[in-house]
Parts: sequence; C-alpha cells; structure tokens
Amino acid sequence: MAVLLRALCLLPFLPHVSFGQFLPFFGGWFGGNNGGSAVSYSDSSNWELVSKDSGVSAMHLILMPKNNKAIMFDATVFGPSNIQFPDVENCRLVPNSKTNETDCWAHAVEYDIGTAEVRPLKVWTNPWCSSGGLAADGTLVGTGGWKEGGKSVRLLSGCATCDWKDIPDALAGYRWYATQQILPDGSFFVIGGRRTFTYEFLSPQGTGDLKSFTFDFLRETTDLAENNLYPFVHLSPDGNLFIFANNRSILFNPTTQKILREFPVLPGGSRNYPASGMSALLPLNLQDGNAEAEVLVCGGAKPEAFALAENKTFLPALEDCGRIDIKNPNSDWKIETMPSRRVMGDMLILPTGDVLMINGAEKGTSAWEAADVPNLTPVLYSPEKPVNERFKELEPSSIPRMYHSTSAVLPDGKILVAGSNTNPGYKFKGVTYPTEMRVEKFSPPYLDPSLQGRKPDILLEYSQAALTYGESFNVKVKFSNDWEVDRTDMKVTMYAPPFTTHGYSMNQRLLILETSSVGRTFLGFYDIVATAPPSGKVAPPGYYLLYVVHRGVPSTGMWVQIQ
Repeated sequence: MAVLLRALCLLPFLPHVSFGQFLPFFGGWFGGNNGGSAVSYSDSSNWELVSKDSGVSAMHLILMPKNNKAIMFDATVFGPSNIQFPDVENCRLVPNSKTNETDCWAHAVEYDIGTAEVRPLKVWTNPWCSSGGLAADGTLVGTGGWKEGGKSVRLLSGCATCDWKDIPDALAGYRWYATQQILPDGSFFVIGGRRTFTYEFLSPQGTGDLKSFTFDFLRETTDLAENNLYPFVHLSPDGNLFIFANNRSILFNPTTQKILREFPVLPGGSRNYPASGMSALLPLNLQDGNAEAEVLVCGGAKPEAFALAENKTFLPALEDCGRIDIKNPNSDWKIETMPSRRVMGDMLILPTGDVLMINGAEKGTSAWEAADVPNLTPVLYSPEKPVNERFKELEPSSIPRMYHSTSAVLPDGKILVAGSNTNPGYKFKGVTYPTEMRVEKFSPPYLDPSLQGRKPDILLEYSQAALTYGESFNVKVKFSNDWEVDRTDMKVTMYAPPFTTHGYSMNQRLLILETSSVGRTFLGFYDIVATAPPSGKVAPPGYYLLYVVHRGVPSTGMWVQIQ
C-alpha cells in the first residue's frame, strides 16, 4: 500500500498524462491483462562507419565483460601496423633476433565500442591464427599461434591499464589453427592445430600439465589442403562435446575421453579452415525444462578449392546449411539452402535467438589472395520459423570483409564488424583487396527506430547481476510506452560472448531462460522473475550478456556472472 500511495503522489507532477493512461497500472494490481499478439519486426537494417582506423587488422576479436571493450589483434610478423607504442620502453624484443631487434608497433588494441578510441597492447609471442575464450572470472585466455607463440598461453584481465601476460611453452601441443572450448567446470579443452592431431586440457586459470592426448579423428579428417583446421566444437547441455572436422562429426565425452558416436557425413564439401564454413550451437530453450541441442553448419568450399585458388581459379563457395540434433543418436542432417554462397563468413547468435551470417566471399577459400566476389549481404536465419521461411537478406555493406575479418555482438544489439586482410602484411595500394582498417557497426532489423516503443530498458540498480545455478532471480525493466507492452511476448536470454577468428566464433552460446512471472509494478515498469541455468553443462561459469526481448526487440544487455 505504501508503494501505491507513493506512486499516486506523482500524479500532480504529470499533468500531460491522462488518467486513462494509468489504467494499465491498476490492471496490473487488480487483475487486468494488457495482452496482444506478437508482431514481427520490419526488414529495416543499416550500417554505420564508426572508425576509419582500428590501429591493427582485427584478425581476432572478442568483447570483454569487465570494461565493455573489444580486444582486436593480429600476428606480430606482418610488419608495421597503424599504431605505435607511445613509449619506447614498451617496444617488444623480437624473439630469436640475432641483432636484438625491437618492434615498436602494436599488434593488439583495446577498442572502446562507444568512442572508437584505441589503446595499444603489447603481445610478446606471435598469436597468428590462435584460439581463445573467457575464463569464469572474465579473463581472456588465449592459446597457441605461430613459431614461438605456438605453445603460448596469453592472459588479459581487462583492467584499465592491464596488458597481456604471456606464458611461453605452457601448452603440450603446437596449437596453430586450433580450437578452444570452455567446459562445465570452467576448464578449457584445446584441440588440433596444423599437423597436431591431439587435444589437451587447461585449468580455469589457463594452466596445464603439459600432457596431450592423441586424437585419431583429426588425422582421419585431414586432406591435402588440411580442411579440418579450427574444428567446430560445441558443448552439448549433457556435458559432451560435438566436434566437427572437414565433413564429419562426433560426440565426445571429455571426462571419459571416449567417442560416444559418429554422426552421418555432411554432404556437399568441406566446412573447416581453409574451406571455412560457419557453425553455431542454436539457442538452448530452457523454458520447457529439456532443451534440445541443434548445431547449424553453413557454407564452406569444395575440398579442391584451396589448391585451385593457388592458381587463381576460384570455385563457387557452398550455399547449403546442415542442421542436426546432437542429443538424438539417430539424427541426420537436414539440408537447407542459403540465399547466396558464402565462405569465410561469421555466424553470430543475436539476442533474439535469430542467427546472423555476415562477411565472407562467394568464391574461393581462406588464404592470402585466395578468394573473390565479396559477399556484402548479411543474412538473417530464424531457426523457429517454417523451413522455407527461415532466411532473410538484409542491407548490404559497401566494404568487402573477406579473409581475416571478424564481428561481435554488442550490448546494444548492434554488430561490430572489423578486419579483412587478404594480404601477407599491411597493404593499402596495388592489391585487389587492400588491408581493411575501417570499423563498422551493423544494426539488425530489431533496431529500427519505429520499433523502439517496444524496447525494454533494464534497470541495472534493481536487477540481479550475480546468478546461482538453478535459482530464481529478478530483472526489472521499464518501457517508454506502456501501451506497446505484451507480457505474453517477453523472454530473457543470456549470451556468452565468443572469441571470433577465421569465420568461427568459439564458445558462443545463447540461452532462453525459464520465466515464472512478468508483473507490472507501475506504469511502464515490470518485474520479471527468471530461473538461472541449472548447471555448468548448460551454461559454463562466467560472464554473459543478459537481454530482455519483448515482441522481437531486445533491451540493451546487462552483464551477469554465473557460478
């Protein structure tokens, strides 16, 4: 009653609001229902150039949770970047140099997603074609690379002045083009690399015991072009790992280290680097208590595409997608056709649960100067729609994003798009596709200004950011227009920000949480009670972006941590 009286005291200060607009408030208390049917959003999407120079070519990209900054980095051996260290004391001693050569160019930056300002970071060992992911405490754990970086582990905590901590020879295997996947207990599974047919485990802090295990599946799936690099690895909600290499896939138990079963071959061609298709674990819907687990694999190239590209013969990329239920022992691939061919694209899961395919080319394969015909048009894939209605082409970019391009989902729902370097070094003239230093943001259709009346705003100070497995928690939101609100069309999603490189977003995951109630507390203000994921198998410990999605429009994400 005290809350009601305080709310009514506000009436004299709101002369421009008619009493009728307060009826939904009383309906929330006394049993009314502001229902309505869900309305799909429009086809509007757009691009904006947010920076002319990222400082380094963004071969690798990840969004950090503690400071909301993006980390971009390249190899250390491609010559000068576009940004130097302001202090010569930060110059890097070139490894194995016989003349004590120093390198005063930065090869990694911390990029402010709001202001586009960059802070140079110092990478000690070469992270070229490395892997990575976030630890439970938000630390970036990077693994592998080339030459002296092949066995390195790199740590970046994300504080305002922090830099990389590099631990050489911390890995048992040489991990160049390897994959890193977080496990239910927060430890890491690291697999593969060029001519490295093994896997190993790292602790949640990124340390290991220098022990690796032979994995014949990798040897079996390689070919002359090594089309099984950067294998796709997805953590199933039963704790097993789905591992896809070239065109074959298995379910692997990381605890017993046994292959549980092999899935049917995905026909059409090769899907992993250098054929470089895309893959994601589709959103896990926890609302019914037994989440299905489906993997989507799209695009790629014919096995012979790499060899032919060396002679400047660029084969058409693949245009099909395969989708499979990885918890069903009798499942098979369901094949769909994309609106356009794509190799070297990125596949990102949006806060709504839709999938975005972006960047890449329509011909060729991954490698320097090995592709042509940039695919400028993003595609939206809606996994819950009928089979023939799932794909939608969106507004194209004007900037080619091919080999070594990256992208990331941001808290506001926009997509950060950076990188693209098809050249062995920074080349801006005299080549077909110059090294790309510009940074864009892409706005999916749900950011159409005409839909913003539906957008929830999370009240951070009244919402719970520390989550415990299986326990209920509260999220409070407000709307600018209460007439737009439909409590029957509201969901809470949690997104694990991935480490993206070479067309694969490692550790990406989106959960649709169970919600027990959505109640109005005052005009435009709502209290949502949701249930945290039940275990680390479903949601490994760490930081997630939590979104409230209303009628297809997501709020700005709030960082939460579960453990």
